[in-house]
Amino acid sequence: MERVFNFSAGPACLPLEVLEEVQKELVNYSSSGMSVMEMSHRSKTYQAIIDSAEASLRKIMSIPENYKVLFLQGGASLQFAMVPYNLMTKNRKAHFVNTGAWSQKAIEEAQKLGEANIVASSEDKTFNYIPELSSSMFTPDADYVHITSNNTIYGTKFNKLPDVNGLPIVSDMSSCILSEVINVSDYAVIYAGAQKNIGPAGVTIVIIREDLIGNAPSSTPTMLDYKTHSDKGSMFNTPPTFAIYVAGKVFDWIDKQGGISAIQKINEKKAALLYDYLDSSSLFRGTVVKRDRSLMNVPFVTGNDELDAKFIKFASDNGLVSLKGHRSVGGMRASIYNAMPIEGVEKLVDCMKTFEKENK
Repeated sequence: MERVFNFSAGPACLPLEVLEEVQKELVNYSSSGMSVMEMSHRSKTYQAIIDSAEASLRKIMSIPENYKVLFLQGGASLQFAMVPYNLMTKNRKAHFVNTGAWSQKAIEEAQKLGEANIVASSEDKTFNYIPELSSSMFTPDADYVHITSNNTIYGTKFNKLPDVNGLPIVSDMSSCILSEVINVSDYAVIYAGAQKNIGPAGVTIVIIREDLIGNAPSSTPTMLDYKTHSDKGSMFNTPPTFAIYVAGKVFDWIDKQGGISAIQKINEKKAALLYDYLDSSSLFRGTVVKRDRSLMNVPFVTGNDELDAKFIKFASDNGLVSLKGHRSVGGMRASIYNAMPIEGVEKLVDCMKTFEKENK
């Protein structure tokens, strides 16, 4: 069977070039006589793999020297707890912008340790927009501000950072990291589960300013203290070795494409193709306010549940899979991460046009 175009929100498609390289090395990595999956994380060979992955990520994201890169486990869901454990330590308060399910989960975890102040929310319209924010919302009695830069379920993104009066900004970038150029120094902490734009599920990337490490109270569980992992170079316990290895290859692949700036141009072209069609279609429509549309996740509907289901099957029969939308939005969702080739989006639009003609 030929490979399909996989529009899954995650785990998501990986660059074919990376998969083929991993396939070649799967049984015998670099003449070691074993797979990376079998290799001791304490070996020199594996240390070189994780060091290379970090160096490559630092290069493509231009990560400053005063930031640590950690390869952790537990997904973004564990970061919802780790962040307040480590940062909500002075005023026991943090500001949150509630833009969807993942923001809500971060809020729930922070509430267990202090005050989670919701400065604004888009829940009133099923999170189909980013709330208007003003600097006056972000009072100085908070330890940090938390945002979800891109909302996987609802297809919204922050197109600019709010003025937070100098407070540290923490961002969940699970579904948009590496998709466009950002200034890492604008953030105190960036975290992202790998399974959307980085690699296979199992590793979580945390990029954290060094001065924010070591402030967790002594009662903090060992594995939830960033210092534990920073001091040991992400090797306090056995890391997700194979996921890190593949992630490193994805970082190298991005570098070979011309870096994140080149990837961003391709992503903008892919998104424009799909959004332009949705804006002209008499059958399909996007669900997100135009100014807040995501480059990565594009939810759309026909307005008829039976027709939505019919299209999803039609698309699947044509090699376009995992297009069913999240239950809270319904309809369809096309996740067009870095590894989705433009040909996949072109085929999706062609498929939608054909379906529209046949179902007027």
